[in-house]
Amino acid sequence: MYAVDVILGPIISEKSMNDASKGKYTFKVTIKAGKADIKKAVEERYKVNVLKMSTMTIKGRSARAGAKRLEIAKSPFKKAIVTVKAGQKIGIFDTSGIENK
Repeated sequence: MYAVDVILGPIISEKSMNDASKGKYTFKVTIKAGKADIKKAVEERYKVNVLKMSTMTIKGRSARAGAKRLEIAKSPFKKAIVTVKAGQKIGIFDTSGIENK
């Protein structure tokens, strides 16, 4: 698998941004990707050293949307939390403007 095929995008939330300041970055990845594929893709794409990683599969849920409140099924996806070597950062998770309170 190619790096662009494995990593679908970053997951930007309040929790993931707090973890980013600690060196943990959260990505949405393809369901078929294994830990070795994800590690290789992150190291290749962002030029960092991956120390630790955890993955989890998020099940698909249903939501109601629209004027008629029709039920829409959301597809399942895989989430990877990657810890990088101290001192290294990934640019999309720029936390320089955020103050820790």
